[in-house]
Amino acid sequence: MRAIQTHSIDSLSDHHFDPSGNAAGSPRPGTAGGHLGLILVLLVSAQFAVVVDFSIVQIALPTIRTQLAISLVDSQLIISAYGVTFAGFLLLSGRLSDIFGGKRIFLTGFLVFCISSLAAGLATSELILIVARIVQGVGAAVASASGLALLTRIFAPIGRLNQALGVFTAVSSAGFTAGILLGGVLTETLGWRWIFFVNVPIGALATILAYRTLPNLPPHQGTNRSIDLPGALTITTGLMLLVYGLNEVGNGNASFVTYAAFILAVLTLIAFLLIEKRSLAPILPLSFVMRRNVFFANATALLTFATMVPWVFFLTFYLQVLLFYPPLNAAVAQVPAALVFFFLGGFGAPRLVKRVGAKPVLVVAMLTFSVGMFLFSRLSLSSNYWVDIFPTIILASLGASLSATASNIAALSGARRGEEGVASGMINTSRQMGGPVGLALAVSFVSVLTHGVGLAGTQAQVTSGVQYAFIAAASFAALAVITSLLLSSKSPPEERPAR
Repeated sequence: MRAIQTHSIDSLSDHHFDPSGNAAGSPRPGTAGGHLGLILVLLVSAQFAVVVDFSIVQIALPTIRTQLAISLVDSQLIISAYGVTFAGFLLLSGRLSDIFGGKRIFLTGFLVFCISSLAAGLATSELILIVARIVQGVGAAVASASGLALLTRIFAPIGRLNQALGVFTAVSSAGFTAGILLGGVLTETLGWRWIFFVNVPIGALATILAYRTLPNLPPHQGTNRSIDLPGALTITTGLMLLVYGLNEVGNGNASFVTYAAFILAVLTLIAFLLIEKRSLAPILPLSFVMRRNVFFANATALLTFATMVPWVFFLTFYLQVLLFYPPLNAAVAQVPAALVFFFLGGFGAPRLVKRVGAKPVLVVAMLTFSVGMFLFSRLSLSSNYWVDIFPTIILASLGASLSATASNIAALSGARRGEEGVASGMINTSRQMGGPVGLALAVSFVSVLTHGVGLAGTQAQVTSGVQYAFIAAASFAALAVITSLLLSSKSPPEERPAR
């Protein structure tokens, strides 16, 4: 993080921020003037924490199961409880940010996240831990959506949005891999409870600094302050049911309950569309969704993460089960990908987007990502890390890091003043939905092609299953090439006058 902080402060500290939303020549008393670098670090750090909590539990799960006497099936709830509520509450959180101002909502969400992290670390039973993870997911959704909305409102008017989004997205994307590494280190040294405790001191310090540093941005004039409660309830319920069903399919649990969740999700989401069509203050205006850049940028982001999550999941599985890497070694083997996300996604991608536009960057990125996934599908029991795996990790992460940042920029370019929260909630939802969608489809693809054996057969069968999974991931990336080509070539928001 040190390099990112230094870069951000150097490039941003020469600008001051006027809480009215315009660049100003000097800071006003009580505003965030002169603290833009610190603001970026705070928002990025909060996003990093909430993303890390997706994957940090993965390595520690066997230890947690043993100590709390949790069954293998129920242990998956520790992961899905967080992911389901995170994805489900993003759009509502974005809307609340637009209505009540980002700072208040951000502080509330991050405090809930930190307090529930402490409760998870102190949990003495399965029930307490799962409830704490549910509350964690709600806090994470609120902090994530409002944090991205704040970032847009603060940095767009001064022409630094692409740089800020680059750092924000790179850290967010790298957080998944970093969580695996941190989970291994903390579990082996301090114990599994510290994967939750570590959020508490960091969160307390970040909350105090955020309270003192973040500007009090009022809602834009003319913002409709009513809440579309029926729309909020239906979209949140529908997304939670959909993510739950996808998680269950990804875990190999295709039961009656799983199918019922999918049916209810579809019915609820149809009801949501009907409600939004008639609502005077919709939580997700359909006219906003159907803007060309908004729609195809979100589709590309969803497909990017539908490729990324199966990549990390199956590569970790391949290294541990087929090549017999210890958990920590398997995590360290993927550090190069995290580094590419930090530096290329944070520094290189915004410059490329500014120079040539988001569309060509996304097309090349997804082509590269697709090739990387295809090369992973050729891995075997005799593959060498430095010859076969490392170069492919670098190639795949080049494409993924460019796409993660460029799709964020393209999606937010469709937002007008007062829509920052909706836009941030939607792009975050697309990313969070992409992971379980991609993983569930990849697992189903493997199951069909291996005639139900999946990843539980002989070494040769498991190897074939992993190869099929990467072919599925490559197809998601290839589909994202098409959605990228359908984007318009308009300049990103920071290149246009503030509205």
